[in-house]
Amino acid sequence: MKLAAITFSPQGFLVCEQLREAVADLHIYVHEALPTPTRATSFSRVMDLIPAIFTKYDGLIYVAPCGLVVRSLATSVQSKLSDPAVVVVDVGGRSVISLLSGHEGGANDLAVQVANIIDAEPMISTTTEAVKDLIVGVGCRRGKSESEILQALEEILATENLSLQQVRYLATADVKAEEPGLIQAAATLNIPLRIISDDRIRNCQQSFDHSSFVQQQVNLPAVAEPAALLAGWRTSLVVQRKACNGITIAVAQENCLSLVSAPAIP
Repeated sequence: MKLAAITFSPQGFLVCEQLREAVADLHIYVHEALPTPTRATSFSRVMDLIPAIFTKYDGLIYVAPCGLVVRSLATSVQSKLSDPAVVVVDVGGRSVISLLSGHEGGANDLAVQVANIIDAEPMISTTTEAVKDLIVGVGCRRGKSESEILQALEEILATENLSLQQVRYLATADVKAEEPGLIQAAATLNIPLRIISDDRIRNCQQSFDHSSFVQQQVNLPAVAEPAALLAGWRTSLVVQRKACNGITIAVAQENCLSLVSAPAIP
């Protein structure tokens, strides 16, 4: 995707720079009140900037307040089938909101991509995604293939009588973020892959089984269980880690209020 990042503050620019380290085709726009860094473009009024660049990019990443973003987009929005993906990041880099063209335009996927880079929480409100409540944590030995990971996942979910249709994310640790088999498996299933930082796993306060083998191999207390727990909200383990041919699977469930007892709408 050809991407642009727009920000108005020094703190926001730091987030943009962090993104640019991982995204080659990212152009940064900064407000003229800030010094204009190398490989960035200065702008004076965002209300003029956005109509000028709206159709030039596949995705826009704002590091700015949501209200300002909505107002700047108002005259440019046309259709979810043609508008670019738009996500919003707070200047503290805590959360990434999929704001516009979530499903069709790729903003949901972009939100997860950005969140993985800056170790933030993706916020996705698309109904078909928000009702999914399972997160599958995956750990594996180096070099495990897509087919091996898919087979382990399908076998364990079937044994536990859980459906892939309810899986919101696959999740793993930083140390496994570049495993080709895992990346390919997530793509084949069309399920976003969440990357949880090693530091968050080490500092996880929720209860999970520690593994001396994993500690020795990758300097983490575990991968599958803490990754599943940390990739969602109000999570609890429903399947403790299970090993299958060098692949470890654990499943957490989000205890979403809307899924507990939604009243009928008259």
